Amino acid sequence: MAAGEDDSRRVLGDFIRMQRQMANLSLRQLSALTEVSNPYLSQLERGLHEPSVRVLKSIAEALNVSAETLMVQAGLITNTGQADDEATERAIRADGRLTAAQRRALIVVYRSYLEANTEES
Repeated sequence: MAAGEDDSRRVLGDFIRMQRQMANLSLRQLSALTEVSNPYLSQLERGLHEPSVRVLKSIAEALNVSAETLMVQAGLITNTGQADDEATERAIRADGRLTAAQRRALIVVYRSYLEANTEES
């Protein structure tokens, strides 16, 4: 296996771990939400496996991030120019003044505004 593939898996694993921690979820809780085994999630976070698209979608939904974001992190697709959207969502998730529920609600509202603006264009 090439070193680049190892690095890509580690980057994805680190990203998943960071998102899980910001969502205040344990591995067991994420496992229950995703219906993916706890040991497998642990291995993903350590960069030992390359997850399927189904697993990525399940993790994205549980962590309230876009599946596209995880697929970009996994190297399955290239970034489609939504860096500003991702930066905004990261800032919301990192704001310790908000509760976890408030952060999730704010992200849902933010995404709904973006979607409404896309439909109007």
